[in-house]
Amino acid sequence: MFFEDLGFTYIGPVDGHDITSLVEILEKAKELQKPVLVHVVTKKGLGYKPAEQNPDEFHGTGPFDIATGHKIAKPNAAKTYTQVFSETLLTLAAKNKQVVALTAAMPGGTGLTPFAKAYPTRFFDVGIAEQHAVTMAAGMACGGLKPVVVLYSTFCQRAYDQVLHDVCLQNLPVVFCLDRAGLVGDDGNTHHGVFDYSFMRMLPNMTIMAPKDENELRHMLYTALAQPGPITLRYPRGSGLGVNCSEQLTNLSIGKAEILKEGRDIYLWAIGSMVAIALEVATILAQRGISAGVVNARFVKPLDSSLLRQTASTTKRIATLEENVLVGGFGEAVLESLNKQALLTTTKVLNFGIDDVFVPHGKREYLLKDLTLDAAGIADKIFKTFRD
Repeated sequence: MFFEDLGFTYIGPVDGHDITSLVEILEKAKELQKPVLVHVVTKKGLGYKPAEQNPDEFHGTGPFDIATGHKIAKPNAAKTYTQVFSETLLTLAAKNKQVVALTAAMPGGTGLTPFAKAYPTRFFDVGIAEQHAVTMAAGMACGGLKPVVVLYSTFCQRAYDQVLHDVCLQNLPVVFCLDRAGLVGDDGNTHHGVFDYSFMRMLPNMTIMAPKDENELRHMLYTALAQPGPITLRYPRGSGLGVNCSEQLTNLSIGKAEILKEGRDIYLWAIGSMVAIALEVATILAQRGISAGVVNARFVKPLDSSLLRQTASTTKRIATLEENVLVGGFGEAVLESLNKQALLTTTKVLNFGIDDVFVPHGKREYLLKDLTLDAAGIADKIFKTFRD
């Protein structure tokens, strides 16, 4: 009667698994000359017990054994970034009772299920309401807690106004952990997290960082929880690089990049998931007689302008690599910094990222190649552009 009182014709509940009846009902609903609400009831995984019992596991899945429902993992695969994040958050929460975690109907996908089991009174799943999660975190921060808001990058877009007004305007210590950042391929084109560098970078008081590997992710989360203001930590979906993750956690210097490889002819400034690709690019260019240095930027904001000036002055050539749209992204931050330092007239810059387009569904490796963000494609373009 609630919907009838609002002026809707209510039809239901309808068995969503009875396709023939459902089609008939929808056809009749189309004939009504007024608002209609058809209440359809379904059960995820109906008819396949493993999916019925573990619907979260089958929300989006790769290969699995049909008989058992168990996922078929690659042998000796490295831990995922999500797993490393989950383990690190548990470690830090054990030492700091002020740490709380929030998500919006994605505890499994974000790795927060272990946290929820270990600290049920410090875990908050607000349902599909990212806006509420962010405002709730702001209130918690005002009360002295250290809230960690864990979302898929693409879903943080829903809460942009709350990030701006409720967190950044008040300069509150809320940590935004954006999982599945960059190209996510199999999850479909709505799930690509390729805008967060841009939409977070324009916000005053916001710090943005991205790790080159899963070990640096640990240090960045440790660093984020020690900051007095809002901070964004973004990381990709899938396995890490298999690096050692046993070293003691340390604070990173905010806004400081690191040189991974010295170069004489050009410096590749890479951020996050593109750092490993930049190292591959440097190897390819070395085979073609070009000495390319590699910088792990670590921070999109604040940018290490001092090191940028040093590398630009050394080689007069800079290439930026990011798994984000170019508009408003990391590459533009580099261009802005060079311009402020009056270095654009003497420095040639090439920006690699995603053009002003929506990226379609597809496997990440194929999308990177199509977007000229794979090592071979980047090396070819750099060679053709800077070979003089």
